[in-house]
Parts: sequence; structure tokens; C-alpha cells
Amino acid sequence: MNKQALSLMVAGGFILGLASGVNAETLELLTWKGYAPKSLVEKFEKETGITVKTTFSNNEEMIAKLRATRGAGFDLAQPSQDRISSVQEKFNIYQPIDYAKIDATLIVPSMLEAVKKNTMVDGKSYGVPHVYGTSGLIVNKKTAADANDYTALLDPKYEGRVSYRLKRPTLIAMAFAEGKDPFALYNDAEAYQALMESIGQNLIDAKGLVKTYWTNGDALLQSMRSGEVNVAMAWDNGGWKLNAENPDIDFVAPKSGALGWIDTFAIPAKAKNVDAAYKWINFMMVPENAAVFTNAEKYGTASAGAIEFYDDSVKANFQRSFSQADVDNIKWYPPVPAKLEAIEGKILDKVKAAQ
Repeated sequence: MNKQALSLMVAGGFILGLASGVNAETLELLTWKGYAPKSLVEKFEKETGITVKTTFSNNEEMIAKLRATRGAGFDLAQPSQDRISSVQEKFNIYQPIDYAKIDATLIVPSMLEAVKKNTMVDGKSYGVPHVYGTSGLIVNKKTAADANDYTALLDPKYEGRVSYRLKRPTLIAMAFAEGKDPFALYNDAEAYQALMESIGQNLIDAKGLVKTYWTNGDALLQSMRSGEVNVAMAWDNGGWKLNAENPDIDFVAPKSGALGWIDTFAIPAKAKNVDAAYKWINFMMVPENAAVFTNAEKYGTASAGAIEFYDDSVKANFQRSFSQADVDNIKWYPPVPAKLEAIEGKILDKVKAAQ
């Protein structure tokens, strides 16, 4: 075979390789359903030439997949921020975030700082905020106009028209409403137990005010539609759904602070395409792009300025319920030590059993 023929074969093989995607750059994304809208994937691929391959999952599955491979197989994952540090300490499945590669101007500062703090292990942080949701109050303002904090759930003037879940968020919310910071006691089990027992007794004392301890979200919404319940502790999306039906009912961010969860971006320890991961993070936090997600899924985004690109109805929900001060006052769940959940469980059982 002469050199010219050999050169042609090599060139042909290279072209075929490109055509078949052998040399194409790929981002392996492990995320929640809905978090990577098709329109944004296509836009990112067009802008960068990087192919995005998505695997839909949840917190437990993400942890299991990355544990099994010791942090390999994916370039970017999206665990909740309170499910990172404890997992990282045990299994070392993530790598620290290089915040110099993150465009911080795209992110709400209070959310970025909260995630840095709550994902820190040995002085290094492992997350970037992406998506959030909150719980607070759903209020019928026609019949409970003064209900602006969790203490309304203990107010005799709403007797028989109150509902909340017998779950740990209720205990935490009541503590904040009393001016306490339960999260600051996470490393002091004795002090935490004393605080929770006090909160539990308050719930027992006000048990006669409760219409129902709700366990089904749809049933709660129906009880508010019917007027059986006028004040409830529940999620923002439920309140906004009711508001679309009846403008007297709405989600209210409590003055002591709504409780919030954040799903993050985290880079697995053995990610192959780290540069693509950072490109995707910054791309998703561009306000116009972040708004595409929120308009479709109705969850908030940590993208600063994204609200200007929300659909009118979605924008109205956030503007009614959250001032910037309300957003900055959200109490973001940190990782919870297992022994504290046991304390909470016993107190909630006591409240349930009380006559």
C-alpha cells in the first residue's frame, strides 16, 4: 500500500469517527426528571457542541450509583444540599467545587452561601444551588387575615380551622417562630431535645384547635377549598394552585422564615468531563434559561434575575409571596444527624397520642 492510499484511509477513518460521535464531547448528567428540559439541552448542545446524556434519578439512587462506582460514570449530579456532606464524609464520591469557575453573579447570594455552608467538609464545599421549594403557610385571607407566622397554628381564634402535618418540619417551624434557631443546636443533642420537647408540649396544649393533621396534600387542598381549614402549614405550590381558583387563598412566607430545600449541582469524584459540567452549571443559571425550567415545573430557581423571564402567572406567584427579604430569610435545611430524627419521632408520637 502506498503512502497516499494510507493517508486517505487514515483521513477517512477520522472523518467517520467524527460522524459517528466517537470523538464528540459528552456530558453525563445524573439529575431529577424535569431538571434538564429538552429545549435547554438542545440549546446547550448547539451553543457548545457538547452532547448531553441524561439519567433521571432521585437522592437515594444518586447516592447508590455513585457509591457503586466510587464517584465515576457521571460528570454532574444533582443531589439535595442536605444529602451531600454526610455522604461525602463516608464515601468520598464528590469533588470540591471550584467556585472560580462559577459565575456567581448569576446566583442569588444568600442561596449560594447557604449551599457552601451546608455542603462543607473539611473546609471545602461541594455544591452549587439550582432549584428550590419552600413550606410555610397557606392562608384564607378572608377568614384569617392576621395569619402571618406559624404561631397562627396555635391561635385560639382559628380554633377548628387549623391543619398541619405531624412531621419534623412543623417542630422546626414552631421553633423559629419562637425566635429560636433549631439548626444551631444540631451539634448539641441535649439542648435540641429540650427545645423540641418544649415545642411538642405547645402542640399538645393547642391540639384542640386542630381540624386535622393532614397526610395527603390533595385532601388538604380540598379542605381549604371547602372552608373547613383556613390556616395550614404546607408547600408553596399548593397555595399557588388554590390561589388560581380562589384569590382569597394564597401561600404566605411566614415572618420567621419559610423552610426551604435546595437541589444542587455537585461534581462526582471521578467525573471525566469537568469542564463541561461547569459549562452546564453556568448555562442553566443564565436567567433566560433558568426561567424555562421554572415556567414548566413551577419550582423556584437560584438564578438571580430569572423572575423577569417567568410567565406572568408564575411571576405573580413569587411576587405575591416572596419579597427579596423573604427569600433571604428562608431557613434552608442543613444535613440532619440521625440521632436528632429519633428525638423528633418520639415527640411527634407523643403529640399524636395526647388526648
